[in-house]
Amino acid sequence: MSEIATVSDRTSVSAEMLLDQARSRGLTVAAAESCTGGLIAGAITEIPGSSDVFDRGFVTYSNAAKEEMLGVRAETLELHGAVSEQVAREMADGALARSRADLAVSVTGIAGPGGSEHKPEGRVCFGLARRGHITVTKTVDFGALGRTAVRQYTVNHALDLLIGGLQDAPLPPERIAPPHA
Repeated sequence: MSEIATVSDRTSVSAEMLLDQARSRGLTVAAAESCTGGLIAGAITEIPGSSDVFDRGFVTYSNAAKEEMLGVRAETLELHGAVSEQVAREMADGALARSRADLAVSVTGIAGPGGSEHKPEGRVCFGLARRGHITVTKTVDFGALGRTAVRQYTVNHALDLLIGGLQDAPLPPERIAPPHA
């Protein structure tokens, strides 16, 4: 079995785990994607019954789409570039604000081929926005593994971030039990 097939199998397991955990907590998720072009949404919605957990996905490959669909500021793109934690933060915040989700993950990166000395191939910036929490960002350098592998590893890392984010995300008000009198 090839490494990509193994990584892809892990994606299915992670997506199922995400759905089970989100469902048990009554939480929903959204995704804002650039370099993965909808693969995160695709991995989640590949699982039957995902519609009760997955609210929506935003594929914002161009800077204009990031601005128009997610509210990423032109100044942020100009100052930091599309592949930056600042843009990942604004993408995640925008996905959360423009959806009914409780958690939103964002990804923006350079899947390859190409890159530069300052932003090499395989660099991906992630954002995780959760209602009631400060948005967190992270950069991962997967390396020049090739476009397909970088995108697949990015999907898996995004699913892991969502799963981790579920652990301390606040329950929606309708799931909080009233205090006993």
